[in-house]
Amino acid sequence: MRTRDLLDLLTLAALWGASFLFMREAAPAFGPVALVQVRVTLAAVILAALLFARGGGAALRARAAPLVFVGVMNSALPFVLFTYATLYVTGGFAAILNATTPMWTALVGWVWLRDRIRPAQWVGLAIGLGGVTVLLWGRIDLRPGSTQWQTTLAIGAGLLGAVAYGISATFAKKRLAGVPALVVATGSQIAAAIVLLPIAVFTWPRQTPGIYPWASAVALAVACTALAYLLYFRLIARVGAVRAAAVTFLVPVFATTWGGIFLGEQLTAQMLVGGGIILAGTALALGLVTGWRPQSDALSETSRATAASRTSRSTFAE
Repeated sequence: MRTRDLLDLLTLAALWGASFLFMREAAPAFGPVALVQVRVTLAAVILAALLFARGGGAALRARAAPLVFVGVMNSALPFVLFTYATLYVTGGFAAILNATTPMWTALVGWVWLRDRIRPAQWVGLAIGLGGVTVLLWGRIDLRPGSTQWQTTLAIGAGLLGAVAYGISATFAKKRLAGVPALVVATGSQIAAAIVLLPIAVFTWPRQTPGIYPWASAVALAVACTALAYLLYFRLIARVGAVRAAAVTFLVPVFATTWGGIFLGEQLTAQMLVGGGIILAGTALALGLVTGWRPQSDALSETSRATAASRTSRSTFAE
């Protein structure tokens, strides 16, 4: 990987890691849906300006229906779920939940598209799921009214958000193959903004958020969504989707670092062990540690899903 590509990878991971910090800062003031509405609307405006400046409007209209689905499953739904999760768990913990996206993407592709998963990849997926078990051990309590009830819901929301990313990536591979990345990014943000608008209006906070929550919301939209998408797809074009998926391993590191510096969040031993096992299993499943290239296209498409976290990362952060 060239120095320029490595810098893009580190910048992308830093931006998507910061998305959890900004969610933690802005979500209490805005609420999950209103914050995501601000995020996807601003990102949609920026990306649409770039797309139409390049004459890509026709492609956007031609693929409207599948882009709506991707907008819901790759932006609107997971963004809301992860934003809700950050109300009750640390940004680093939420980022580790987001890092399970490649596993869910592989499993969805196997079930839906019958993508082949090699034996070594199954081992990696099993290790990753074991890491999830370690991460969640002692944190789950399904009894209503218990002290951990809200944390349990937050964890479930994060895992469901990662599954949504996996479904979106598999659907995009099936229905949006060959569509320019900027078209997919723009269309998904526009669709998410339209779908969430009625709910956002209904749940808009009665008290106007302060300057810091607004600054976090704008940073989340401009830096962690629009700019991150552009960096991400440029990275895929240069080094390929599988190598770009290495950002999965760096996002929790940056999320934990930013949370520790700015919010005083702590990295627990359970997070370190569980997250390490998850990332080790993901690396094995992606073929990043044993030298072989994965045959499952579902795995090579996981980088799009990761974007949301964020749009993450949007995912993929995520």
